[in-house]
Amino acid sequence: MRVLLVEDDDGVAGALAESLHDRGHAVDRAARGADALTRHREADLVLLDLGLPDTDGLEVLRKIRQVSGVPVVVLTARGDERSVVRGLRLGADDYLTKPVGLAELLARMDAVLRRTAGPAVAAGEVVRVADVEIDLAARRVVAGGEEVPLTTKEFDVLAVLAARAGTAVSRQQVLDEVWGDAYLAVSRSLDVHVTQLRAKLGRPGLLATIRGFGYRLGE
Repeated sequence: MRVLLVEDDDGVAGALAESLHDRGHAVDRAARGADALTRHREADLVLLDLGLPDTDGLEVLRKIRQVSGVPVVVLTARGDERSVVRGLRLGADDYLTKPVGLAELLARMDAVLRRTAGPAVAAGEVVRVADVEIDLAARRVVAGGEEVPLTTKEFDVLAVLAARAGTAVSRQQVLDEVWGDAYLAVSRSLDVHVTQLRAKLGRPGLLATIRGFGYRLGE
């Protein structure tokens, strides 16, 4: 996903941007509230610090909410109850107090996107990635002009990724949407289905594994 990281501390921003990038996210960093107000439209999610040099982050949040429904996760050292309540009432989708573990942050971001984002494509749309066509309504896949026979679960996994083509999708989200229950045995089953999909499509690089996070279909 495209993340706008609004953080004025260079050290914190650098470390966080690197970690998010390693897990398949495209990160754009803004150090000032004014920059966030002009660049949030390009993002799928905003990570917003409140202690900004030019304006209070809560005011930035208020102004973003006047014009956009982009998911916003507040990530700040300001953990007093008044700030938390005000942030949520102003429209933050989640509020995290620093320091926060990377695994929790990624899980919260993913949960916010699941709550706020509708399907990326209409049910009847045909998704095209390179020379592969995925007809979501007809449940039909064609690669290089030839139909690819898939099992029900293989197509379900591919459909979740195709609906967000070009975006990193977490294992948790795939498990939730395909199986509805993410437990160990199912998690192993997901690995098997992804391996089979790569083999049947005959294009191993088309379905990328994002280490420690999930998968991405296409560039």
